[in-house]
This record gives sequence, structure tokens and C-alpha cells, in this order.
Amino acid sequence: MIDSKQEINVAQIQSPVKKILAKYQHAKSLKDQWTATFEECYEYALPQRESFYHETPGRRRTDHIFDETAVVGVQEFASRLQSGIVPNYARWAEFVAGTEVPEELQKDTNLALDKVTEYVFEILQNSNFSQEVHETFLDIALGTGVLLVEEGDAVQPIKFKAIPLPQVCLTSGHDDKVDAVYRTRKMKLKELTFAYAQPIYNDKMAMDMEANPDKEITVIETLYRDYSNTKEEVNIFCAIAKDYEHKIYDEEYKGVGSNPYITYRWSKCSGETYGRGPLQFALPAIKTANLVVELILENAQMSISGMYQVEDDGVINVDNIALIPGTVIPKAAGSAGLQPIAQAGNFNVSDLVLRDMRTNIKKALYNDMLGNPNEKTPMSATEVAERQADLSRQIGAAFGRLQAELVNPVLARVIYILKKQGRIEIPVVNGKEVQIKSSSPLAQAQYQSDVVNIDRFLGLIQGRVGPQLLNAMIKQDEVAKYIAKKLGIPEELIRSPEEMAQMMQQMQQMQQMQQMAQGTPAEGVMEGQ
Repeated sequence: MIDSKQEINVAQIQSPVKKILAKYQHAKSLKDQWTATFEECYEYALPQRESFYHETPGRRRTDHIFDETAVVGVQEFASRLQSGIVPNYARWAEFVAGTEVPEELQKDTNLALDKVTEYVFEILQNSNFSQEVHETFLDIALGTGVLLVEEGDAVQPIKFKAIPLPQVCLTSGHDDKVDAVYRTRKMKLKELTFAYAQPIYNDKMAMDMEANPDKEITVIETLYRDYSNTKEEVNIFCAIAKDYEHKIYDEEYKGVGSNPYITYRWSKCSGETYGRGPLQFALPAIKTANLVVELILENAQMSISGMYQVEDDGVINVDNIALIPGTVIPKAAGSAGLQPIAQAGNFNVSDLVLRDMRTNIKKALYNDMLGNPNEKTPMSATEVAERQADLSRQIGAAFGRLQAELVNPVLARVIYILKKQGRIEIPVVNGKEVQIKSSSPLAQAQYQSDVVNIDRFLGLIQGRVGPQLLNAMIKQDEVAKYIAKKLGIPEELIRSPEEMAQMMQQMQQMQQMQQMAQGTPAEGVMEGQ
């Protein structure tokens, strides 16, 4: 049983600011339970990321890394995850009619929503979403990622920012969902005016700002869920100057998509706030591979320079011996002089251990699907699709959580901002009026199995009963619509039932005219004879 939630009593605290700071300390104590594990993952796989401990900027953190399999593997894992879920310059999701939209209105609704989808992804492609989401995918390798989606300006309507895991503390509510985010920021006093709209200062802050505007202070940004309102989602945001115990700014966010912090997990245990990622699962293999390579290098150094022994005869001074070419080492008469020491055993067994550990690391980070592609031969479309299908099968459970905690909230947040700016008109994206349908490569790989089942069924029936009975048995137009839906074909390319009926009528008329045109010469020939 995991008991990660400690009781905190803030009822006796009168000051609202001190209550928030007390909750922040509680969230920080929960995070401290994970800090050692997170820092170890950063040390072996993400050495250039911001540390969970205080370190000087620019400090070298790669001195203890001897095997780069995990370092390269995490980068490839983040790139593969991005290309499979939110690929660059592609529509990886669609807005479609929800369950409460009448069937006769769904086509017109989907046509209107398709234009909205096109505009939303045009905004995303022109923003910094691709750069920032890749940074959060590096953190999701540990298990938890945080993406901040803020309202921009007229040039860039939406701005994204990946929040490093060392900067945030999280707490979860009764449903195990993240309901509070505490972000620690170091800011100068003069920067508060630009960071927050109309910040409020107390007398001490005003005096310090006038005397020393470059003074650096610690700001705790808090966003927590207000459960008192049960009718709609309400979040409270406030910024507190920790050094002064003073609230600088506060704001209330209401509605679906109003929360600017997108917090998502790879997988999690019940009762835990932070997620568990593939990097944590692969950490034992990473540490073993790193140690094996370190021992191999030490063994290589011994093989090159060697180990020696010498009789202590008072002639040879071991502190002055230099094992370089051309060196003359004196020895006493009758002594053995400098003699090499044979190695204790064969170190070739390390290759077997290292190969197994590297394979396990690649499997844990999903970097070995269907083997390594041949660099000389480009992959075919079928091979690319099969690799995506294999990746989809391996991360099926995590893909569902990423869809629910990352993709849908990001699009809901983008819709919320664009509606607030008056750029689009769309109902609430709640699954009833408008719902989000994933069309990413990983989702398409899952849909492809449904299309394969249809193809197998049609081929089997046609082989058993023939094409004529197949046409009488199967609704060909509905089959075509079903396949188009699974493959993500835009609604505007599919004809409506009325248009299909009109098209069939025109085809019948053209067929009759062709038959009449073919029959006229034959009748003329008969009359001539």
C-alpha cells in the first residue's frame, strides 16, 4: 500500500498567503520523496537538464557517464513519441460532431468543424509548440511532463513553454488527478511589472524596488482547483513573493480549457501524484551498462600501460619511473628489476553483459521496433506503417493516458484562447457537442487494423459467394464511408446521401444514352440490308 499523501492542517492558519505557502511546503515534501530517483535518472540519461539540486550554471555533469546508450536513447524516445502523437506540420487530431448532435446535422457540423480544425492547426504550426512539446517529452521519460499554454499577442496568439520538472511541485485531489501546481521562479523586482498585469506591492517591496530594482526574489506561482463550484471547472491562480510573504497577483479561470498548465503522466500507481516513466524502469540496466563500460576502460588502460612490480633494492625509485619509449630504468646487480604483472582473468565476458544491457535499454525506451532499418535502403510506406503499428501496440496503455492528459487538454486550451480572442466560434469541446478525434500516426496505426479486418472480410466473402452476391449483401457506400472515417479522410471529400443519389441517377441516364447510341447504328444497318 502506497501512502504518499501526508495530512496537513491549515485550518488554524489565518493568513491566506501563509495557507498557500504551507500547502506549497506540503507539495514540496511529497516531491522530495521522488527527488533522489529523478536526479539519478537525470545524471545517467539527461545530464544537460536542470538539476533538482542547486548547482552552478555551466557545470560539467558528464564526467561520470561512460555509456551513452541512455543519453542518445532518451532523445530518440522523445523524437519518436513526438512523430507518433503530435508530428510537425500535420493534423494529428480533428474536431468532430459529438454524441448529442442529431444524425441529420452531423455532416454539416463536421464540415464546419473541419474548417476550425484547419485554422487551429495553422495556429499551432506557426507557434513554438513543436519545440516546447519535445522538451516535455524528455521529462515524460521520467514519468511526468508539464506544458504551460499562455495567451500570446496579435502576431503569435498562443505561446507554449515547457516547464522543467525541477521547477514545479504537484499535488493531486480525490480523483488522483493533478489539482494544484506550484512553480518556483527567480525574478528581479523590476521584472514583476512585465510578468503580471497590475501587480500589487506592499510597502517593503515598494521601498526595495525603488532602492534596488535588480534585487532577485523567489516567486511562488500557484494554480489550484476550486472544488466549491460543482457546476463548472474553476481554477485559482496567484503569485506570491516568498521573501515578503505577500500576494502579488491573483486571477480566476473558469471553463473547460481555462487551466494554462497541462500536466500529464506516462503511467502511475494509485495514490501517487507523479508518474513513472520508461527511464525509471530502465535505470538498473542503464547503471549496469555504465559500470561495465567504466570497467572496460579501466581494463583497457591496464592493458595499454600494464602493472609492474619491482624489488625494493634501494636503486629504483618507483616515484620517478616513466613508462614511455626510450626510458632507461636502472636496476641493482642480481635483482629482477621491473617485471609486469599478468592480469587476473579474461575480460571478454563483459561484451555479453554490455550487449544485453544495451538491448534492454533500447527496448525500455521503444527504440528497437522491428530491428534497425538499413541505412542504404530507404524504408517503404508499408514498413513505416508497420513500425508505427508496432510502436502503437507497445505503448498502447500509455498512449491512452497521453491522449487524455496531453492531446485533449492542449486542444481544449487552444480553443479556449482563440474563442476568448474572438478568432473562432465553436461550442464547448466536451464530447457531447464537439469531441476530439485523434488522427496521429499512432492512432492511424490502430485504426488500420479495423480497415484490414474489413478487407479480409470482403475478400473472404467474395471468394466464397462471388462478387454479385457480395454486392447484394454488403452496403458498398457505407463500407466506403466507414473506411474513409477510419483513415481520417476529410468530410468535405465525401458526398452526402442526396449527392450520391443524384450522381447514381446521372450515371444511369448516361448508361441508357450509351446503349441507345450503340443500338441506333445496328438498326440502320438492318434497314439498309
